[in-house]
Amino acid sequence: MSMRRIIIAGAGLAGHRAAIALRENGFDGHLTVLGDELHHPYDRPPLSKQLLGGEYSTEQCFFPVGDLDVDWRLGTSAVGLDPRLRTVALSDGTSLDYDGLVIATGRRAREWNLSRGLSGVHTLRSLEDALGFRAAVTPSSRVVIVGAGFIGCEVAATLRKQGVENVTLVNVAPYPMPVLGPEAGARAAALHESNGVTLRMNCGVEALEGVDRVEAVRLTGGERIAADQVLVAVGSMPNSEWLAGSGLLLAEGAVVCDEYCFATGAEDIVVVGDVAAWPHPHADTGASVEHWTNARDMAATAAANLLASVEERKPLSSVPACWSDQYDVKIKTAGFLRAANRYVVVEDDPERPALVVEAYRDEELVGAIVFNRNRSIINYQRRLATVPVA
Repeated sequence: MSMRRIIIAGAGLAGHRAAIALRENGFDGHLTVLGDELHHPYDRPPLSKQLLGGEYSTEQCFFPVGDLDVDWRLGTSAVGLDPRLRTVALSDGTSLDYDGLVIATGRRAREWNLSRGLSGVHTLRSLEDALGFRAAVTPSSRVVIVGAGFIGCEVAATLRKQGVENVTLVNVAPYPMPVLGPEAGARAAALHESNGVTLRMNCGVEALEGVDRVEAVRLTGGERIAADQVLVAVGSMPNSEWLAGSGLLLAEGAVVCDEYCFATGAEDIVVVGDVAAWPHPHADTGASVEHWTNARDMAATAAANLLASVEERKPLSSVPACWSDQYDVKIKTAGFLRAANRYVVVEDDPERPALVVEAYRDEELVGAIVFNRNRSIINYQRRLATVPVA
């Protein structure tokens, strides 16, 4: 079927890159991008670092969109899908027909039932989130960050660099960024403690105290930490509720797709970015990889395949990779670290500081983690790229 009308549902990195890739692959038809925010696409990694720290202006976060010839429907989200009729229902009450659909609706901050509507409690997922949190925090603020994943750790480092004296990281895992494994996690813990962050690991939150605004965080075990600003960074959930009743296959809310990025059972719908669950060779089920590089790579592959004949389609061959800047340390990873069951330290230089850790599933290399060893991670990416797609 000729593709003359393509809809991209989602105006984040994955949607933006899909629009670019469609045009680069020769699509000259009508291209519509739906976005629930009023902004054009912007880069999210700076939100917890450069934007929060005041090093970037808002404008520096936006992607260029000038020559894409796109019908931008900003502030308008997809609320329903009928694959049989090839229509997408919109939040403004209208609907659009399509020949091809790119699902790029991403994720949002995971709901946390302890927030209680108190002021002073924040999440950090959007541009407005980052600007609001930045405006709320002062050097004298007592900040508790619930969740010590990448975002929580990056925010802690940014706040300390900004002169915020009282910053506490709370995590249910025994060390920060648990996906990195115990060795890298221990190094990350030491890094934050040496920079003045208070750690409360192996610990959950029992309640937030306060009447109208937060005054303290009470931990499991009874410890009470005074707080006037709390950042909740406990993960994300897919924006896929709009697909209810569509017949598309979901796994824990993510849209299941094949190695060519096509939604299961659909020949005219591809899925890209954080909302996708794709068959990574090291994952037992569909893998949802919430990394910048994965959104970029999926968008390029999915857009090309949506326009190609069946014989011309190429499988996704992305090696998951991410980076994180914390203090004077650049942390980089490659591979599907969630598959690892053991870790091997191959270089450790606490003075630099530098660290290289290999991640294995039994005897098979599935990933690597490096601190201040940028060249090393490139070699691991090349090694992992040779793993065949399932």
